[in-house]
Amino acid sequence: MIVTTTELFKHAYGKYAIGAYNINNLEQAVGLFRGNLGKVKKNDEPVNEDLAAPFILQISRGARSYTDKRFLEAIIRAAEEVFPEAIFAVHLDHGTEEVCYDAIDSGFYSSVMIDASHELFEKNVEITKRVVDYAHKKGVVVEAELGQLGGVEEDVVGSVCLTDPELAAEFVRLTGCDSLAVAIGTSHGAYKFVGKQGVRLDRLAEIQKALPPGFPLVMHGASSVPKEWVDRINAAGGKLAQTSGVNEADYLKAAKLGVCKINIDTDGRLVWCAIYRESFRDKPEDFDPRTPGKVFMAAYAEYIIHKNQVLGSAGHLKEVRSLLAARV
Repeated sequence: MIVTTTELFKHAYGKYAIGAYNINNLEQAVGLFRGNLGKVKKNDEPVNEDLAAPFILQISRGARSYTDKRFLEAIIRAAEEVFPEAIFAVHLDHGTEEVCYDAIDSGFYSSVMIDASHELFEKNVEITKRVVDYAHKKGVVVEAELGQLGGVEEDVVGSVCLTDPELAAEFVRLTGCDSLAVAIGTSHGAYKFVGKQGVRLDRLAEIQKALPPGFPLVMHGASSVPKEWVDRINAAGGKLAQTSGVNEADYLKAAKLGVCKINIDTDGRLVWCAIYRESFRDKPEDFDPRTPGKVFMAAYAEYIIHKNQVLGSAGHLKEVRSLLAARV
């Protein structure tokens, strides 16, 4: 069942964070749906309610243009039929104004993100307000961003500029956005922190205090970049430099401070890279694309289960389902 992020945030606020996972292909989609239902090896395994979680499926501009946006949408629609127990939002990640309108008009997305964070405050407000007004007329909710993360996201290179709490309150008031992605020290990509740097929970607390009670916040650039997966990639011929990501212990701390959505993309790519490299290394005679694909789908499902456990969302799907049914 596709729902809006707003519906999910109402249940999550102050208790846990919902994983927002990017996908680009069939294998990622299957692993993602399995993992969020507590399944691993087969699509028809029974749902494990102790592990099952609501989630947000993110599609970036790059994913939409990788082949053709209709292929990815068709995969997701098929997954919804194969996994009818799943409850999730379909979210456009880091959209431009033009792409946001296209996603809204498609009738497929329940949520879009307009990213005008690289613009001056007044311009960001202007662009975001236009998208919010357009989206709300069609029942689509909007995530916006204020402040800048480091690293690279799509074609935008960012330098860290932490979100100002008072400006955040003004931005939300002026735009009417439904959730706000804030810059609290994280970065996009695999290379996030050096030394003792980390998430600025102190700044997050200030932002939460400045905003209306219960207003949902979003943390981008939140992959943990596990050393285990980096090491596995390098052992199979990769050349990734050692780095550190977001400490998974910070996820729930952030959730207690109003973060309802935590974006995780890089970690999924690391799992994909490790599994495929190991398959090519260990089975050099095998040219069947399904061989690594089968291993990856199960490994990714297991990783999604792990992520949901540290996010605190694991085991909440049944409650969310009951809550949604009561509203009908």
